[in-house]
Amino acid sequence: MNILEKIIAQKKLEIAALDASALRRAAEQSPAPRDFLAAIKRRRFAPRPSLIAELKRASPSKGILAPHLDLFQVADIYTQNGAAAISVLTDEKFFMGKLETLRDLRFTHQSHIAPLPKDFTIDESQIYEARANGADAILLIAAALTDDKHFADLHACALSLGLTALVEVHDEAETERALKLKDVKLIGINNRNLATFEVSLATTERLRPMISPEIAVVAESGIFTAADVERLANINIDAILVGEALVTSDDIPAKVRELSGMESQ
Repeated sequence: MNILEKIIAQKKLEIAALDASALRRAAEQSPAPRDFLAAIKRRRFAPRPSLIAELKRASPSKGILAPHLDLFQVADIYTQNGAAAISVLTDEKFFMGKLETLRDLRFTHQSHIAPLPKDFTIDESQIYEARANGADAILLIAAALTDDKHFADLHACALSLGLTALVEVHDEAETERALKLKDVKLIGINNRNLATFEVSLATTERLRPMISPEIAVVAESGIFTAADVERLANINIDAILVGEALVTSDDIPAKVRELSGMESQ
């Protein structure tokens, strides 16, 4: 069993404990989501892609990265130094994340930029739960959703709740499946091979030409320097999602400015 299969098995256990009906009612009664897609497309014609900055303490591939990170302090740093949106790890078992972080960021800390909960969504109840806890977007990972109808149903569910759906792909076959989704507007290309955990920006360079210019594209994983961002800007990437390079930096504000392009403005 590979890491993705282990994560999906754990998610099924977590989903079994959810009350989908109650979560749906809570989602429908929550404040309207903000426009995550518009937030990252505002800089579409700027020299640099928009930065989706991630709050991340650990990952299965790299282990513990920043266990004592003050997530709300770092969220403020992201906001003040040019990030267009925030990605929040909410998976607890494998990434040391918490759903409460998303909720507190949106409703208690009242962050001004849109949050994306970073999790493995395989059931509608998780979408309702994320929406009820302040999500403005949802992540749908093609590799975790192998049934096309189920994939399409989850995408439609997210859109019906007013959420932006970030559809993540890793290869050509997944990209083709993503492009068949009705009203797909945002595709993320993950440069990390889920089988080997090898990372290469060449993945984004290879898959980007398959996607229409009308669909916004996010490059994920393997982005550490301004040179990496420039490389992706040259192939018309709309946004980058960065976690490790930010949370492990000795100077987080400077690294955010470097990758967001604020320092060059």
